[in-house]
Amino acid sequence: MRRPTLPVFGVAKFERFFRAAAELDVDKNDLKRYSDFVERKLYDLLLIGQNTAGANGRDIVEPWDLPVTKGLQESMHAFRKLDEEIELEPLLGRLATYPPLDRALSEETEARLPAVVGAISIALARTFRVIDPDVRNPQSEHWERVFQVFDQLI
Repeated sequence: MRRPTLPVFGVAKFERFFRAAAELDVDKNDLKRYSDFVERKLYDLLLIGQNTAGANGRDIVEPWDLPVTKGLQESMHAFRKLDEEIELEPLLGRLATYPPLDRALSEETEARLPAVVGAISIALARTFRVIDPDVRNPQSEHWERVFQVFDQLI
């Protein structure tokens, strides 16, 4: 699978997104970490969705199969509000890639992936502030701590 790349204008939008979501300054290196993280967490959610579909005797993963928690649902709403201003959803669609699964995704599930990635992104940005309220420019150790938190939850 070829990794999606962000056009230059996309990098600027992501920098703006992190500033708007949590008053964080990120750079190109952070965005590489971010895209790797999003790919991993989306795949984790899809694996659980695939298992849920299978447990319910279906070959197709529907949106309700994805383990969207209350917090992630709230992050989806926050993302929608922020996205009206920044218009990131088309770019997030490019990042919503995943390795092949044993079950196909429904069209509705596929269409929902950019919003799921947006919710993961909002939650990620805000988690930096929970871990270190004073952080402005996340360093490697901040990223690692945030990744550990998400690995425990998703």
